Amino acid sequence: MNPILKVRDVCLSYHTLSGETPALSHISFDLMPGEFLSIVGPSGCGKSTLLNLIAGLLAPECGSITLDGKPVSAGSTAVGYMLQKDHLLEWRSIYKNILLGLEIRKELTPEKLSHAEELLRIYGLDRFRDARPSQLSGGMRQRAALIRTLVLKPELLLLDEPFSALDYQTRLTVCDDIYKIIKKEEKTAVLVTHDLSEAISLADKVYVLSARPATIKAALPIQLTLQDSSPLAARNAPEFPYYFKQLWEELTDET
Repeated sequence: MNPILKVRDVCLSYHTLSGETPALSHISFDLMPGEFLSIVGPSGCGKSTLLNLIAGLLAPECGSITLDGKPVSAGSTAVGYMLQKDHLLEWRSIYKNILLGLEIRKELTPEKLSHAEELLRIYGLDRFRDARPSQLSGGMRQRAALIRTLVLKPELLLLDEPFSALDYQTRLTVCDDIYKIIKKEEKTAVLVTHDLSEAISLADKVYVLSARPATIKAALPIQLTLQDSSPLAARNAPEFPYYFKQLWEELTDET
């Protein structure tokens, strides 16, 4: 099986009138189909910048990023991007919000509308299709945002701290919920998070970025002994404290 995502020797600096600020330095990794990667690192080290490069929103100064063997490009439906806020539009119903991407791309075909209807039904939002975003809980809004992304059928999902705006209890529940949806849809995913427990409980592997200019300081494959593979259950796995300690020590070295 070949990697779906290849990041090779990627570098990026920010340029302003006051000078150059190196952000990423020679980042390389592969991601296999169906894998879930978590990325952690010190604040401001370039985690979100790396996601923007993978999404094609920024171009690397050196190196290359390919998805299924093709260079990534802005606007490609092969990459879905979930941000910290759900960005649902209050003047549109949940159903109309979910169709927004298809509408912009002029892809409101019977087949894709049927797929949207199916996702609404499977993931429990069908009875809220006519509601406005403000009428839904934070967790339900995030679920709607994910369905809006999935309806475009991306090959790769990028998640930039999508649970950070939620209270802790809701965050745990929604994290579990979103993970199950991603696994059911057999999507490959990259998560950026500051929450080490979240990173471990969701991922097949965790990369630790160094302080800026960021390099991959450590790569930690995650193997948990579990009967229930949900993120909530993962926090009780016997190996969980070991992985948490390893990540904490790597990050403490950076600060």
